[in-house]
Parts: sequence; C-alpha cells; structure tokens
Amino acid sequence: MIDLKKDAKYALVIPTSMGTRLTPVNGQPFHCSDTFKMQATSAESNVGAVSSYLGLPVKVLTAFVKGSPVSRFIKDNLASRHMDYEGPEFDAGGPWGLRHQINLADSGAGSRGPRVANDRAGEVGRKLAAEHFDLDRIFGEEGAQFIHLSGLIAALSPETSQFCLEVARKAKEHGTCIGFDLNHRASLWEGREEELAKVFHEIASLSDVLVGNEEDFQLCLGIEGPPPGGEGIAGKIDGFKEMIGRVKKEFPNTSVFATTLREVVSVNLHQWGAIVSAGDEWHVMEPREIGVLDRIGGGDGFVGGLLYGILREWPMEKAAQFGWASGALAATLLTDYGQPADEEQVWSIWEGNARVKR
Repeated sequence: MIDLKKDAKYALVIPTSMGTRLTPVNGQPFHCSDTFKMQATSAESNVGAVSSYLGLPVKVLTAFVKGSPVSRFIKDNLASRHMDYEGPEFDAGGPWGLRHQINLADSGAGSRGPRVANDRAGEVGRKLAAEHFDLDRIFGEEGAQFIHLSGLIAALSPETSQFCLEVARKAKEHGTCIGFDLNHRASLWEGREEELAKVFHEIASLSDVLVGNEEDFQLCLGIEGPPPGGEGIAGKIDGFKEMIGRVKKEFPNTSVFATTLREVVSVNLHQWGAIVSAGDEWHVMEPREIGVLDRIGGGDGFVGGLLYGILREWPMEKAAQFGWASGALAATLLTDYGQPADEEQVWSIWEGNARVKR
C-alpha cells in the first residue's frame, strides 16, 4: 500500500545528470547530417515532465558547470517545464575539464532504426554526492511525496551510486515514497557488476514502485527472465507475469511492479503495451498499434504517467492506463519527454480518439 505524505511541498523529487541531446532534422542519420535540434534532457527529468506539465510541483537535484552557456540553457529549459532545481556548480577546470554530457541520437525512419550514442567525457553529473544537498531540508522540512530514481544515475559513477543510496535511505527515513526504474546500461556496468548489483538490490528493497523490462530485472537484480512465449509480444504476457511474480517474492515490501511491452513493426509503427502488478491485482494493457515520431522517451513517459496517477491517488488500473497513454504521447513528440496539454489529451490517446478537438 502506497501512503503519500499529505503536507509535502513537492509531489516529485528527481536526482539526475542533465545534458543535451542533438537530433538530426527530418529523421536523417547523424553521420550524414549538418543540421541538428538541441534539447536539454535526462531520462529522469523526462519522467517528471508528465507531472510538472499537469500542475504538480517537481524538483530536480542535479549538478551544473559554473558559467557554462549549456548550464544556462538547461536551467532555462527546466524552468520552462515548470520544474524547480538545485545543485552544486563546479568550475569547468579548463577546456579539458567538466561539461554536460551529449546524447547523439537520430530518430530513424521507416525500416532504418534509430541509433544513439552518448558522449559522457567529463560529465559533471558524475560528481553528484549527498554532501552537495541538505537532504533533511529537502525530505523533512520541504517534504516530497515521491522520489524517482533511475539506474542510469545510480550506475553513472561510484559517487552517484553512493549518492542514490544515501538519497533513498534519507527519503525512506522521512516517509517519502520511492520509485526506481532499473534502466540497465551495459556500458555503465562493465567492471562494476558486483558493486552495482548490491547497490541496485538495496535501492529496490527500499522502493515502493519498481519498473524494468526483462533484461533490467535479470541483469540488475539477478531475477530469472520470462520463459519463451507465443507469437509476438502479446503471446509473451503470461511469461512476463511469471517473471514479475519472481520479482515480487524477492522484494515483498514493494507495492507496485511494472514493465512495458514493445514490438517494433517499423520505426514509425509500434505495438505498445504494459503490465502493472499491485498487491494481488494485475493490470494488463494489451499491446496495440501506436504511431511513432520518435521512440526515445516512451518508457520514461510511461513511468511518468504511472507516477502521476499514483500521486493523484487514482485506482491502480487508471494510473496504469494513464502511464500507457503518456508513453504513447511522448512517442508523438520531437522532445524525448511528454508535454501533455491536459489530462483529457492523454485520455483521448488511451481511448483511441485522434479526432480534431476544436
């Protein structure tokens, strides 16, 4: 059972390493493009965007490079998303020093899949530590109903791993609920498998909401994946439920478990579904077709919508449906985060209503 703090200043607090994303225009490949769209981004802030655009107070904990125009760009973007932010400002240390990471990502088109590369050299977010924040003020005096943690920030460096652990412990001490999206990335785990397995297991044990796909649960937590299933992603639902059942036994204090289901027909057409388990109830969103402009951020949109529904204290079935539709919304946008105009827009996607609204 999820018990939300009633007197908290923030609905959602989000530790993250902010960076920029460069995307070629018109769906072109990165290597043969000369015109790019730049946006401020991080997987974790993408999750918070659903709540911030729909009026809930969201705060980002991050790090900045002092005097950097990119830092200013990021701060202005977070403000435009109606998010508060705080965090240390580090001296760049010269041209070979610190900076914000760069995500190099084309969106793909038709039969040519997206390709994403991350330039993380000198990433300032790798220096995040608990000592940079007054956690008792943030979770005690100000208060937060939920904190969203991601495996990306938890695995970014030994410093951020410890940071996420200390944040999770302090949040739990002050009665803040914890959401954890496992988000395994092999490049971040290489050579640190044993260390990170312990970190992720402890954060998962403290979490109220645990999200991951079959690889996340296997590689982060050592849970056996789903058995081979029937034809297509829909035919594997029972196997996914069986896997989630094993996760529930491993983490009995967690209230909600979720995974998304995706089958790529083409870059611009996906079968999109999800499974959410809460207590003895299963909420299955059978995969159905969605149009895709840019797939990156769809999973974050799902988590953001699910958390928004939980924060609104909706029945879990309704929160799960809103998560599915928020992920589908993000896939229609050039930003890698959802920017819902209102709840009605999201529910129209769930209902399959793409008619013009005048």
